[in-house]
Amino acid sequence: MSYWVPRGGLPAQTDLTTGQSGRAVFTEAYAVIPRGTLSDITASRLPHWDDTRLWVIARPLSGFAETFSWYVVEVAPGGGTERPDDDPDAESVLLVVDGAAELRIGEEVHAVRPGTYVFLPPGATWTLRATSGEPLTFHWIRKAYERVDGVEVPEPFVVHEDDVAVEPMPDTGGAWGTQRFVDPLDVRHDMHVNIVSFEPGGAITFPETHVMEHGLYVLEGKAVYLLNQDWVEVEAGDFMWLRAFCPQACYAGGPGRFRYLLYKDVNRHPRLRASPPLT
Repeated sequence: MSYWVPRGGLPAQTDLTTGQSGRAVFTEAYAVIPRGTLSDITASRLPHWDDTRLWVIARPLSGFAETFSWYVVEVAPGGGTERPDDDPDAESVLLVVDGAAELRIGEEVHAVRPGTYVFLPPGATWTLRATSGEPLTFHWIRKAYERVDGVEVPEPFVVHEDDVAVEPMPDTGGAWGTQRFVDPLDVRHDMHVNIVSFEPGGAITFPETHVMEHGLYVLEGKAVYLLNQDWVEVEAGDFMWLRAFCPQACYAGGPGRFRYLLYKDVNRHPRLRASPPLT
């Protein structure tokens, strides 16, 4: 599988401002964060993470993402953490796109590599150390888990995307398919993070308009994407945020496949009031 991996750096002084990063768009219905914005000066750091930097491409914010945060994390050889996340309500999905690491979840040890997908429920105890001579890069998607009386919290799991079949969408002749890492009928899960693939020329031929908030990171290829009323050209490394009910559709541009990592919130009542303050 092919995955776009950001390398940081800075544009040359001779580059046009309207170049790669100039494609950035931020509206009340959607945002496009192009890969050219993932530079050295937009990187962040986290407490308790050694030799690590990350690009925060989504966070809960008025007028932006409401239900999730999304990081692209780069860990130098030997770097990592024994204390990754102090939020007891945070659940996470990791997708490794470059390098290798040792991941410990409780007493279990996993060797992770590009294509490894990890689900971590709230309260999971885990550590991570980069183990190769090259930087480790992974996506880290976090959500505050919404507990429901009588519904158990799901268990952690580690799987490789090679072991998850692409399920074709009906009546598309295999041009459009999804790798689903959890059962859509399993209501223990309140978010789905899947990989969606289109063969060259494949398309979403109707404007999807639905309740789920979306985050999309293009792993491979290029396409023209409908966001609200605008057609936007996107390529590997670009990120899109779509507000709930924002119309969306796309045409895959070729010459290779178009694939993206997709977040959406699912399986819960919409909140009707603000969460009570912590005591």
